[in-house]
Amino acid sequence: MKLRITDEWGGEMTKGLFISIEGLDGAGKSTQINFMKRFLEDKGLEVLITREPGGTIIGEKIREIILDKQHQEMADTTEALLYAAARAQHVKEFILPALREGKVVLCDRFVDSSIAYQGGGRRLGQEEVKAINDFATQRLEPNLTMFFDISPETSLKRIDVKDIDRLEQEKIEFHRTVYNTYLDLAKKYPERMRIVKADKGIEEIKQEVEVILKELIEKISLKSI
Repeated sequence: MKLRITDEWGGEMTKGLFISIEGLDGAGKSTQINFMKRFLEDKGLEVLITREPGGTIIGEKIREIILDKQHQEMADTTEALLYAAARAQHVKEFILPALREGKVVLCDRFVDSSIAYQGGGRRLGQEEVKAINDFATQRLEPNLTMFFDISPETSLKRIDVKDIDRLEQEKIEFHRTVYNTYLDLAKKYPERMRIVKADKGIEEIKQEVEVILKELIEKISLKSI
């Protein structure tokens, strides 16, 4: 089923719904993304799950370069630009076409990740990183962003050391800065970005996610529900 959303003039337009999911590694995003997909599909909506960096053939190749632990010499600016490049391809090839077809796109990470990790963690500046990503995404923004909130200390304990990547192996101070930048973004964009406490049980988190999704559905007046 395609989304039928009433526009500000009272007419109707067909478009999709874009939801991004953010948080430190180990926050349980994957479990909740799958729940969100089932919840929205039960409402008769067509839902696609994707991730960043990745989502396309080119994006997945860039992902391998960014996260490879052997690339310790990578400049912080290179890292930020590679994320933006993968995102540009993702938006053009996958996200925008899906939205134009009236589908729901659930994206594991989007621009907020770059602002948090490169703008905050790498200290490149929030506005600077946002600027290159505005160019990469044609200023596309999610209708809703859920930030799954766990402490950096809890995050690192949940990561499998055998699968740790180049960013995950950074010192705790880096992850604390990333976390604090996320909280700053949540304060800056309260209408779009919702905080979900991720240190609770899975079922409790699901209930909170469901409430947020229902609020979003009501807000945009979906006729299909």
